[in-house]
Amino acid sequence: MQDTPPSVPDFTQWPSFPFEGDLRVKQLDDPVPVEPPRRGEENRECTACNAPDEAYIWVGERWRVRAMDRPTGLPMVLILESRSHLDLGDLPNLLAAELGVMTVRLERAIRSLDGVARVHVNRWGDGSAHLHMWFLARPYGRLQLRGTFLSLWDSILPPISEAQWRENLAMVAAWLAEFGGRPLAEPPRIQWQAPSSLSASPAGDAEPAAEEETVSVIEAAEEIPEPQEEQPAEPQPATADGAPEQPKAE
Repeated sequence: MQDTPPSVPDFTQWPSFPFEGDLRVKQLDDPVPVEPPRRGEENRECTACNAPDEAYIWVGERWRVRAMDRPTGLPMVLILESRSHLDLGDLPNLLAAELGVMTVRLERAIRSLDGVARVHVNRWGDGSAHLHMWFLARPYGRLQLRGTFLSLWDSILPPISEAQWRENLAMVAAWLAEFGGRPLAEPPRIQWQAPSSLSASPAGDAEPAAEEETVSVIEAAEEIPEPQEEQPAEPQPATADGAPEQPKAE
């Protein structure tokens, strides 16, 4: 193996590549003799199996759909999971056939949202052994976001409003429920005040809201392989579910 990293590949010049400036390729680590178990393998606890239905936006007899815990940069990011603790290659014929139907159905539901041009469907699974398929919506007109770097742009773009995000979730859940199952996502509550209750307060009295760091596809616990025990990683900020956060540069 070469001692110096290879030159920067041509895709760094694509219009869809999110970064610019001086870049260099990381040195490739030596392969490990035995890969560590993923979540849900051997004696490792499975997060998906332990999650209640209330953590999802739509649930059916054999499938569940969940969202990120807060808005991200794309109009919609959803995850389709099987109820059974199976990976993609383990699906029996019935679930394999249903996976195709559910993939098409969920893609159509997301594409029906205003401002969505395309829906990218991805499966990684290096962090979790429980089948989970990612659905990422590309905003209409954002041609620079086309292609394979959409998951990176999700953590770069400013998050959409929570009201719009919740409305989108409720619409997708209702769309899926037309074919069965149970929608659990609700539209945002209407925020209003009677005129008599409105009061002006000095600008200096209001405390600025603390900014929350957005979570994205590349930071999700399901996609984060944990470091080897003999090479402990430096402490990283935690995501909402307590899993170490993936660096932003993937």
